[in-house]
Amino acid sequence: MKNWLNIYVLGNLLSLMTMQTVVAQSNSKIVDYAHFISEVGKHNQEYIAEQFNVGIAEAEVIAARVFPDPEFSVSATDNGQRRMRMGYEVSTELEWTVELGGKRKARIDLAKSELAMERSLLESYFQNLRADATLAYLEALKNEALFMVHQDSYDRMRDIADADSIRFRLGEIMEVEAEQSRVEAEGIWVELAQQDAEWRMAVTELNLLMGNTEQDVMLTLKGDISKLNTSYLLSELISSGIENRGDLQAALKSVNVSERSLKLAKSERAIDLGVTLGVGGTSVVSNVVAPTPSTTTLSAGLSIPLKFSNRNKGELRALQFAVKQAENNYAYAESQIKNEVVQAWYAYQAAQKQVERYQSGIMDRSKKVLDGRVYSYQRGESSLLELLDAQRTYNEAQIGYLEALYNRAMMLVELERKAGIWNVEF
Repeated sequence: MKNWLNIYVLGNLLSLMTMQTVVAQSNSKIVDYAHFISEVGKHNQEYIAEQFNVGIAEAEVIAARVFPDPEFSVSATDNGQRRMRMGYEVSTELEWTVELGGKRKARIDLAKSELAMERSLLESYFQNLRADATLAYLEALKNEALFMVHQDSYDRMRDIADADSIRFRLGEIMEVEAEQSRVEAEGIWVELAQQDAEWRMAVTELNLLMGNTEQDVMLTLKGDISKLNTSYLLSELISSGIENRGDLQAALKSVNVSERSLKLAKSERAIDLGVTLGVGGTSVVSNVVAPTPSTTTLSAGLSIPLKFSNRNKGELRALQFAVKQAENNYAYAESQIKNEVVQAWYAYQAAQKQVERYQSGIMDRSKKVLDGRVYSYQRGESSLLELLDAQRTYNEAQIGYLEALYNRAMMLVELERKAGIWNVEF
């Protein structure tokens, strides 16, 4: 039964390694960070959809330039008295509304403000997309590195298990020790398979971000995250966040939109003049009672609406409150950005200290202890339990160091996102 279990586990492992080899050879693509983030900016489907909002706003600016359409009307009248020869009448009229109070300019200004706001919102969306895509790339790199850690741990434990099988047959150790080392190797293999799945899922997310429809493409990622270690002054980051954050600029543009909406509402309370020009004509009336020659008449008119509705100032008051609300939202967004930058800066400082702690010699010491335990175990001078403890300590040190290293990189990305800057290269 144990032999069949070993064959089953080894078969699974061979299947896993074969699958990785096939993917790497037949459907793999090498992608570095620069190429990845460029593809995200060009082909991400959600970002492309957001860009249409700017196009719509640009079209609204063009639409706001339109003048009111004139109206042309024609009417004809037939007196219906054929026997009396009363004739007929034809009249034409052209009517045009003349907007006063700067309505057209106010509409154009409002449309331009909305366009500027949409551009700021698009910039904010791209800033967040770029940061999220970078975090996803780092996550995939981390999962790949963790996979290699588990792979190295499995290879070492498998070699020990194979050596223990030989030592058992030679009578140097008991069967239970050989079986325990084999069980440990199989347990590490299970972790290896789980980490392989997480790695592949992370890569699939990268394909989606790049707009790649071929989700079965296994990406080979490149990047040295040790380069993601930059020092910043907190005061400079706060100033940069206020100047460069797209969402804060959108909040400022929102104030402009509210102000110009109020201005448009005020201009629309001005009267509009209705100008009319007309031409009319009557045919000859040729009856013997009242003969009349044909006539042509010209007419001009001016209509002035009575704006009793202007007594209702509810709309103006609502828009005035909207302006104050937008100003308050902008002030809150500015203070929130300052707070976010400070928090991100402290988080990044803490992440740097964690990396420095691991770089102080923990990795080297744990590796030296593991190598010593392996040597002692092979010579029969230490127990398997001591070896496994050393192996776990080394694995925890490796994983902890990777987690700290990638956490520092991710905190740097978040810090630059909050500050509205971008110097990420690795």
